[in-house]
Amino acid sequence: METQRSPWVALWTLCLGFFMILLDMTIVAVANPAIMDDLHTDISNVIWVTSAYLLAYAVPLLITGRLGDRYGPKILYLTGLALFTVSSLWCGLSTSIEMLIGARVVQGLGAAMLTPQTMSVITRIFPPERRGAAMGAWGSVAGVASLVGPIAGGLLVDGLGWQWIFFINVPIGVVAFALALRFVPDLPTHEHKFDLVGVGLSAVGMFLLVFGLQEGNDHNWDAWIWAMIIAGLLVLAGFIYYQSRDIGEPLVPLALFKIRNFALSNVGITAMGAAMTSLMLPAFFYLEAVRDLSPTKSALVFAPTAVFSGVLAPIVGRWVDKAHPRVIPTIGFAMAAIAIAWLAERMHPDAPIWTMMFPIILLGISMACIWAPLSATATHDLPLDQAGAGSGIYNTTRQVGSVLGSAAISALITARMSANGLHSSTNQNSGALPAFVVHPFSSALAESMLLPAAILVVGCCASALFARHAKDKAARQAAAAPAEVVA
Repeated sequence: METQRSPWVALWTLCLGFFMILLDMTIVAVANPAIMDDLHTDISNVIWVTSAYLLAYAVPLLITGRLGDRYGPKILYLTGLALFTVSSLWCGLSTSIEMLIGARVVQGLGAAMLTPQTMSVITRIFPPERRGAAMGAWGSVAGVASLVGPIAGGLLVDGLGWQWIFFINVPIGVVAFALALRFVPDLPTHEHKFDLVGVGLSAVGMFLLVFGLQEGNDHNWDAWIWAMIIAGLLVLAGFIYYQSRDIGEPLVPLALFKIRNFALSNVGITAMGAAMTSLMLPAFFYLEAVRDLSPTKSALVFAPTAVFSGVLAPIVGRWVDKAHPRVIPTIGFAMAAIAIAWLAERMHPDAPIWTMMFPIILLGISMACIWAPLSATATHDLPLDQAGAGSGIYNTTRQVGSVLGSAAISALITARMSANGLHSSTNQNSGALPAFVVHPFSSALAESMLLPAAILVVGCCASALFARHAKDKAARQAAAAPAEVVA
């Protein structure tokens, strides 16, 4: 039978598609200045290349996991992979910023179909005693992608053009599809009711909120912009109220948020998603536009973050089960906030690039103390029958954080440029920045970096409130109880 094949073959097959999705999230940041130049657009528009993808990725995540249960994770994985691969070709062939943004929306939908199925299949084909090692291998893909993505993006943009950061997905996608068709098992399906009203409310609310934040500064925060933002918040409030009613099978089981560590972990991972997205945009604009580094050299500047994070993650992982849940991630968030604030202080036109290595290395150390410990804490106390729903919510809040971070950093960069006497189209044309623009543009980018630092402080506060795990607490109470006296 197909299901008797080694689950590790299926795992590494799934990891190839998952790697491509993660690679695409990191590779585009390096190419933004080149896209802006070639398609004759400005910062506000080019940031929508990321925002549109993240929005289309985030909104359907809750429903696509349940679609996998209903129709089979293999079918959803293959469909999402095919959609992602074809839309990658469309991205590379785009001749306008509007065409590229449209293609990125379709790409995001493909990614949303694919991503939940990877964890679902792994959970179902590995026995509990081997699942930890499997999830560890699956999680290591993220660290590799965070290193390979910017460097590969730099090499492709420098050597072949920005279009190839998308064209490269086509052969990878074809190979991944063939391997998944052969090695990923068909698994039993389950009946599910789908909360289509919840999907609609969350999609409309998120779109209104993100679009308002993204476009606000360009339209001088007119009344209709504020109306969109307020309407988005009201729709999202309506979504939460609707989910609280007894609707049979809600999109988001709100009862899970009664578990303290799960609720706080979602605050933490939202902060991480927002901080990482809002960090990379000004950082790469600074390196490429202000310091005139090539995309490849810019990516290599941040390579130590991925190296230190990848090397230290297994070591930190061995400490997680022994320490109180709040210790490691709280330290990690604090270090990350300090690292980004330090990096912002170094972002002036005359700073030696080597002095940026210290905060960049500190950022890598902090990442090892956040990602895995936060995920472990989020899922530790979940009931087994709610583990899938909890994982879906956790991944969705991370993506929502990324969407909001992308929108917020766009608005802040544009606002700081205006405050410094610049227009958002300052770097629209090719070539080095005029001398009189360098300092105010650099200052605007550095000031914008304080946003992700502030967001990480929120994650630090959430982590500091973690309680001891329920099972650990019960064990400690049992150990402290006086021994029963036997007559």
